[in-house]
Amino acid sequence: MTPKTLLLGAAASIALAPAAMAERGSDGDLKIIYWQAPSTMNPYLSSGTKDAEASSLVLEGLAGFNEKGEVIPRLAVEIPSIDNGGISEDLKTVTWKIREDARWSDGTPVTSADAKFTADYCLHPEGGCAQAARYQGIASVDTPDDRTVIVNYTEPRPNPFTAFTGATSPILQKAQFENCVGTAASTCTEENFNPIGTGAFKVVEFKTNDVVTLEANPEYRDPVKPAFATVTLKGGGDATAAARAVLETGEFDYAWNLQLAPDVLASMETAGRGQLVTGFGTLVERIEMNLTNPSSDLPDDERSTPSHPHPILSDERVRRALSMAIDRELLTEIGYGQAGRATCNLVPAPELFASDNTSCLTQDVEGAKALLDEAGWTMGGDGIREKDGMKLSLLFQTSVNAVRQDFQALIKQWWSEIGVETELKTVDPSVFFGGDAGSPDTFQRFYADVEMYANNFDGTDPEPYLAQYTCDKIPGPDDQWQGENINRFCDESYDAKLVELGKTGDIEQRAALARAMNDMLTKDSMVIVPLVDRGRVSAHANDLGGVLLNTWDSEIWNAADWYRISQ
Repeated sequence: MTPKTLLLGAAASIALAPAAMAERGSDGDLKIIYWQAPSTMNPYLSSGTKDAEASSLVLEGLAGFNEKGEVIPRLAVEIPSIDNGGISEDLKTVTWKIREDARWSDGTPVTSADAKFTADYCLHPEGGCAQAARYQGIASVDTPDDRTVIVNYTEPRPNPFTAFTGATSPILQKAQFENCVGTAASTCTEENFNPIGTGAFKVVEFKTNDVVTLEANPEYRDPVKPAFATVTLKGGGDATAAARAVLETGEFDYAWNLQLAPDVLASMETAGRGQLVTGFGTLVERIEMNLTNPSSDLPDDERSTPSHPHPILSDERVRRALSMAIDRELLTEIGYGQAGRATCNLVPAPELFASDNTSCLTQDVEGAKALLDEAGWTMGGDGIREKDGMKLSLLFQTSVNAVRQDFQALIKQWWSEIGVETELKTVDPSVFFGGDAGSPDTFQRFYADVEMYANNFDGTDPEPYLAQYTCDKIPGPDDQWQGENINRFCDESYDAKLVELGKTGDIEQRAALARAMNDMLTKDSMVIVPLVDRGRVSAHANDLGGVLLNTWDSEIWNAADWYRISQ
């Protein structure tokens, strides 16, 4: 397949199905519950899915992804391609045209200056942009006129649909954010909580880690959408309460990410008020290994930084032993049933990009013990291994969630069988995934030895996702702890493969490189220990129409098309 073929396939656009609605705002209030409460409405300051998805109701990119993973226009007139002249023959230049009717919610036009500002905002070396991987390889952004955005890449860019594409890479209004660049980014509370956007809704009130109140955007480009006049997005609680609020009590219209045992969900659905929606994408529950020392004995600005390697987990044999002791099939059965698949891959889909690695699927407790013996960790009288006067003791953190706590308990038991002492820690998900540079409990700061969570990537190409693990994206005090490389992995050969991937057009060669990079992080080094390829499970009320579950972009990507079904 040629680069042209790849680009044309990736850039396919479709017309969104019209919603059965009479007029804008005619269906009253839409109630959405996210049990992980949003901490910001600016996705550039958080790696948390909850924040990117909440902000997707307000902020948009030039393009997005539909439920099939196809690229679709948002603020752009059309998707650039070689055939329409939007992509240069050398694949180094991408030209976007902004719609004439694109307006900010304050009534001012969206211009190319807003797009250029957004790229500069994220690429600022002191800004701590949580989505920097989506702007990988950009040399410059030109604005020859108000409606033309020309993105110039340093190398040929076979997959240019990263910057300005999807919920994690929206356009910010320059007029609102121009004083929020660099170190000032996280200090702009009003801007980050109440961004002026182009989406179907605009913020009325934002209460951090609690509730977001929104109303229909009067400047939205479709005159009859959205059908709902207001949106109440409630955060907090837990997955059980969220599921019950839609499936049993009918208090809410939509509940996100119902990470619950399958029998619990099936029982709730019998109440008849709502229905589950599911779909597999790229969401992998996994354990991340901290390659740096998180000890509180170190100064705060030196904890979990490369200047202090981890005293235990820097040894690949220990990381591998920890992985070998885990029974992934049992975790999947208990936690997800048919909505999960045991996996050894960070990138489980699309199929072409998924490694054929299955070596981790068979639990091997005796092999794990032998590896620890080889690494010099001898069993102590109390059943805990020791080496050079240090106990093999780990702090294992994750967010508060019933399934994750079950996983923690089982993994702690398996690790105890090989002589590892494990202390369990749980953090409120709004804090854990919040991205607050001042909090010691975020997953980015990683003040623990190992941590467990899941996330996924926009679209069907894993390049920007894999780009998160390069040496330059290690979080620390210099970037306000916003780098995506949370386990502090750094390998020059990995970085070189990313550069090669960025300029490789042939789809088979791209897939081979992506699989190799996946294996470097998982099978070869065990820096990342995948557990379960999770199907996305959410729920909506029976009288909520227009819902299409999207595993490739924001789950509420088409909320503008949702409407109330007459009963």
